Amino acid sequence: MTRTLGTQLRHLIELLDGAVERSYESVDPSYRPRYTPVMRVLMRESESTISAIAVAAGISQPAVTQTVARMTEAGLVEVVASETDARQRIVTLTKQGKRLAPKLEQCWAATALAAKSLEKDMKVPLGAVLEQAIEALEKRSYDERIAAAREKLGGL
Repeated sequence: MTRTLGTQLRHLIELLDGAVERSYESVDPSYRPRYTPVMRVLMRESESTISAIAVAAGISQPAVTQTVARMTEAGLVEVVASETDARQRIVTLTKQGKRLAPKLEQCWAATALAAKSLEKDMKVPLGAVLEQAIEALEKRSYDERIAAAREKLGGL
């Protein structure tokens, strides 16, 4: 049976995220791959708002809010109200988060080398294919493509 695009993507994510998550377990059993975009921003910026993290990381604000909540529970970040605007929440790394940062950088370096190894085994670099897909979907969304396909099939 031929796997659909969605099935292939989910399987690829399972293969990649599972391995990355196992690599983090040796560093900190509570760390999850979904924390990485937030950690990277906070390691670079020291502190940031939820909305600024979302922009810098390229993920949605609700996703950042959920991730920050989980990271707070894990003791990696703390959130306080802004001194200048009480509506804004400022996110910073805790001492535990700061101690973890160098170990995460080592994990990320190993992951980057593993990605290069994977791409050497491929006919077309995975990163380039994914970037092309993202660019194409930013120009014309998958919603639009599905609607056009439905129309072509007789208005399902």
